[in-house]
This record gives sequence, C-alpha cells and structure tokens, in this order.
Amino acid sequence: MRVYQRKSVWYIDYSFNGRRVRKNVGTSKKMAELALKNIEVKIAKGEFLGVIEEKQATFDELCVEYLKFSKVNKRPQVFRRDKIIANNLLKVFSGKKIKHISVHDLEKYKLQRKNEVSASTVNRELTCMNHMQNKAVEWGLLDFNRLRIVRRFKEPPGRLRYLTDSEIGKLLKSCANHIKSIVMVALNTGMRKGEILNLRWSNIDMKNRIIMIRKTKNNEMRMIPINNTLYYELKTIGAQSNGQYVFTNQNGKPYGDVKTGFNAALRRAGIKDFRFHDLRHTFASRLVMAGVDIRTVQELMGHKDIKMTMRYSHLSDAHLKEAIKKLENGTKLAQEDTH
Repeated sequence: MRVYQRKSVWYIDYSFNGRRVRKNVGTSKKMAELALKNIEVKIAKGEFLGVIEEKQATFDELCVEYLKFSKVNKRPQVFRRDKIIANNLLKVFSGKKIKHISVHDLEKYKLQRKNEVSASTVNRELTCMNHMQNKAVEWGLLDFNRLRIVRRFKEPPGRLRYLTDSEIGKLLKSCANHIKSIVMVALNTGMRKGEILNLRWSNIDMKNRIIMIRKTKNNEMRMIPINNTLYYELKTIGAQSNGQYVFTNQNGKPYGDVKTGFNAALRRAGIKDFRFHDLRHTFASRLVMAGVDIRTVQELMGHKDIKMTMRYSHLSDAHLKEAIKKLENGTKLAQEDTH
C-alpha cells in the first residue's frame, strides 16, 4: 500500500483480494494518506474498496433499532408517536430488505395513506421514514438514503386560535384557583403545557426574574423573562408551596394533566373551539399585536424555524411599516442631490 504523485495529483495504490487498485484522491498528499489509512481499516473489517457494504437488514430490524434510539434520544411523547408511525410503516414494508425499498414504493405508500389520513399525518410519517433511512446510513446498514427525494404534501396553514382581551378576563374568572395560576403562566410565558406542569422552583430565578426551561421540544435551553403580573403570581404560589414542583396536587405531586379542570373553566366562560395549547398562540399573538418584532417572538417561543413564528405576522403590519420607514432617509438624500 502506498501513496504516490503524478504531476499535481496524488493517488493511492493497494491490493485487495489479489487485485491491484489505484485511485485518484486529489492534490493533497495529506488527504491521500488519510484515504489510504481509511482503506486499510475497511479492508481489515472485510469491507470493499472504501465503500461500506450494505448489510441485508430488514425494515423490521431497522424499526427495532430506530425505536431504541428514539426512546433514549427523544421526548416520551415523540417516542410514542414514532412507535405508531413505525407500526403503520410495518404494515406495508415488513419483511422487505431496507435497501430494496424504492422511491416508487414510498410514493405508493404516500398516496395510499393520503386516502386514509390527513396530509400533515402523511408528512410526519414520511419525515420519520426519512430519519430512519438517515440513521440506517449512519449505522452502516445503507450506503445512502435513496428515499430523501420523496416530496411532502403541501399542508394548509396551521390552526391559529387565540383569546381576545375580553375572553381572557372571562376565562380567568371561571378558573379554579390552581387552574387560574397555570393559565396565568401560559398567558405570560408562552410555555407548553408539559413545560408548565413539570416546572420546578429550581428553574425559576425570582431575583433576576427569569424562568429557565432546561429541556424544551428542541432539546435546548430557553430563558423567559418574568413580567410583574407573573412575578406576583409566582410569589403567591411560592408562599403556599413547599415542594420542588411549582404546581402540585394535594399529595405534593405534579399534575399529570389539567384537561378536565381547564375544559370546565372554558364551559363556564362560554369559550368554544379552544384548547390549552391555544394559550401559547394567545401569548405570541398578543406580542405581535403589541408591535414586538418577529425575531424576538421567535426567541421567546423557542421556535427553531422562523416559519413557525411567521404564522403570527399577519396580525400586525408594524414590521412592514418599520421596513418602509428605513427607506425614507435615503429617498430624502436622493431628492436633495437632485436639487
């Protein structure tokens, strides 16, 4: 085995199974040496010409390995969703070698599922399948992801329901005390229900007025300022609490869910077509309507993709007006130059 140079190009030269192999690597000697070292390792593993051979893994085996990965690396809710999706995919692809699942196969699955469920559900299944294929490549079960080119369905805009000021007042008056405090946190932070119910006092810095969400949907730290309304609400709760969780039942354990109490409050307030998650929409909508810029809203909401935040942009044209104002000085200068 060796590296050698011809003119400005470096090559690797080695033998495998009695056959001599020469490959053009490029103009870097260092890259040629690294490539040859890589070949040596692969030959030692019984692999061929620097390309990982695809193992004859079935889709069933891939699902088992992927769900192990999902359980360890994803939130329980997402893991449960992955299990459901894997079961749906297995109905069609069980027993097939993963390298034999073609783009055409997945397109047929996509169209079949579209007749059974919504476009968004199909898209989630396609996204999961794509991630499974990517992990198969990473685990050495495939040479590359053949299914990445399958396009998703175009989805209608997401649901955007938020409370008016009048509805907020009615809801708060209709809430039981423990539900009211939870709703107050949601309205003033935009936190998800799971984040609120699992909120610990150790996540709250009352001195600096900051809530720190250590494990969010995107697995990143998020810091949310505490306004005066929420500050006094938390002080009241803290005076009556002696556990590590902010919201607990009579036994000192965090609430598993507050759906029953929240829905009862909605009925008493006469508010229809509303879910707890819509409190998060209400938080974002009020910020936008108050003239807060989209980037700041994105940061407070913890959205990784600003497209999620842009759903609220139509509620205020302030950012558009501000953009147009920036042209004024330049236009005035140009006019002055012409006189």
